[in-house]
Amino acid sequence: MNNEEKQNNRVFLKGEIVTEARYSHEVYGEGFYEMDVLVKRLSGQADILPVTVSERLIEKNGIRVGSSLCAIGQFRSYNKLIDGKSKLMLTVFIREILENANAKNPNNVVLSGYICKPPVYRTTPFSREIADVLIAVNRAYNKSDYIPCIAWGRNARFVKNLAVGEKIALSGRIQSREYVKKISETESKTMTAYEVSICKLAAYDNVECFDLDAEFGVNFNEEEPLTGTV
Repeated sequence: MNNEEKQNNRVFLKGEIVTEARYSHEVYGEGFYEMDVLVKRLSGQADILPVTVSERLIEKNGIRVGSSLCAIGQFRSYNKLIDGKSKLMLTVFIREILENANAKNPNNVVLSGYICKPPVYRTTPFSREIADVLIAVNRAYNKSDYIPCIAWGRNARFVKNLAVGEKIALSGRIQSREYVKKISETESKTMTAYEVSICKLAAYDNVECFDLDAEFGVNFNEEEPLTGTV
C-alpha cells in the first residue's frame, strides 16, 4: 500500500468492545475476526461500530468483551450474500492498536475519493438540509471501498451540485443509525446502517485548504504501534 492510499482512508477509534469476536475470513493463513465497539460521541450519545481485527492482534493485546480499544485503521466495504442478495457491508479494518494516543475526539475519519452516484438532496420536516453521497475510495491491488456519507446544512448544499466522478476530501465521524425495514404487510425489521457524518469537506481541486493530517488530528506516543496485516 503506497503512501497516498494510506492517507486517503484513515480512521481513529477509541471505545469499548461490546461483543464476542466472530470469525470473518482468512488471508495468507491468518484469521480475521469481527466484533462491535461502543464509541461515545462528544454529545454523550454513542455509536456501536463493526471492526475487523487479526487474530494476532487479538491474542497479543488480550482483546475481549469489556476491554478498551484504541486503534487506527481504515473504513472498508465488502459485498456479502444475504438471503440470495448481495449486500454492501461496512467495517473498520484495524491496522494498528495503540497503547495510548491523544485525539480531538474518539471517532475520527478522513477520506478522499470519487463521487460514484448522484448525491441525493432533501430537507427534513424541520427544514434541515441533508445530502446523501456515496464515494469510492481507492485501495491497494486495484480495489475500492464504497463509503456512504451524509452531509448537513451548508455541506449538503455544496455536495448536491457535484457530479459523478468528482473527487472530494472530507473529515467526520462514523455513525450507526437504526431504521425500520418493511419486510411484508405484517412484518418489519429493525436494521442498522453505518455512514460517515461529514463535518468538513472540500472539492479535491481545493485540497490545499484541507489539511488531511491536521483533520485527522491524532498525536501518537513514542512507542512503536502494533501493526496488523493489510
